[in-house]
Amino acid sequence: MNKLEQLKSMSIVVADTGDIDAIKKYQPRDCTTNPSLILKAAQLPGYAHLLTEAKGWVVGGETLDDIIDKLTVRIGTELTRIVPGDVSTEVDARLAFDKEASLARARHLISLYEENGVSRKRILIKLAATWEGIQAAHVLEQEGIRCNLTLVFGLEQAIACAQAGAFLISPFVGRITDWYKKTTGTKDYPIDEDPGVASVRTIYAHFKEHGYKTVVMGASFRSAAQVEALAGCDRLTVSPQLLGELADDEGTLERQLTPSEGSTREATISEADYRWSLADNAMAGEKLNEGIRQFHQDTEKLRTLLSAE
Repeated sequence: MNKLEQLKSMSIVVADTGDIDAIKKYQPRDCTTNPSLILKAAQLPGYAHLLTEAKGWVVGGETLDDIIDKLTVRIGTELTRIVPGDVSTEVDARLAFDKEASLARARHLISLYEENGVSRKRILIKLAATWEGIQAAHVLEQEGIRCNLTLVFGLEQAIACAQAGAFLISPFVGRITDWYKKTTGTKDYPIDEDPGVASVRTIYAHFKEHGYKTVVMGASFRSAAQVEALAGCDRLTVSPQLLGELADDEGTLERQLTPSEGSTREATISEADYRWSLADNAMAGEKLNEGIRQFHQDTEKLRTLLSAE
């Protein structure tokens, strides 16, 4: 077996793309999208008909917010026809600090999926792991809407998500490593010293030790080596480029993470604890806010694309 096949025997592989051709080629179980990936997907030939249709909605007088939601769900619906598992769809990043608005948008997205004949059981609603996003996820989970809390950069942030009952978290590997390289001037890290890899390993071990049911899905990879270093993690969402590198590698892939049962209880993380963790951890605080800004910027680019003649 090549390394991608070996990886699939240890972790659920998720495609970090909306590219239909790539998904068909590498056959992941799930796929995940975000505003940046929706922007890219909307410009692919396979979605040209949807982009044309969406521009027609603009002419028809619908708001750009509603059009972007409809287009995002239409793309997500196409993806549910290709992968057998979950499709993640993200709430507008501008709502990251507004619990009630996030709840309303999440429910709206689910209603659009259901209008398209897609059960909420196939969809993960992505919310930025702000305090408000975490509290919104707590409510949504009780309504049977599973959530993917994204832009996770620190252990306390991850624990708050798990304690809120989030179905899944996406701790970002590459963005953590990027921050440390830039801040320390380090050109490269040996893989076992890679800060992004270490962060996900720590979160994974902590979740298993404390019996959290929340799924850990490593995300934002910069290299196949980072992916390999987390083999055995619950899920891994990987770009088509890195899926291709793994598929072309006939070497042996060793399991790095092994689940272990635990049930040690720990004190609940309060809002004050959560906010202090992001103030105290410069990397986590900066990367969370930067990620929200970047997703908003790509949403704005999609608005511009839809408005173009």
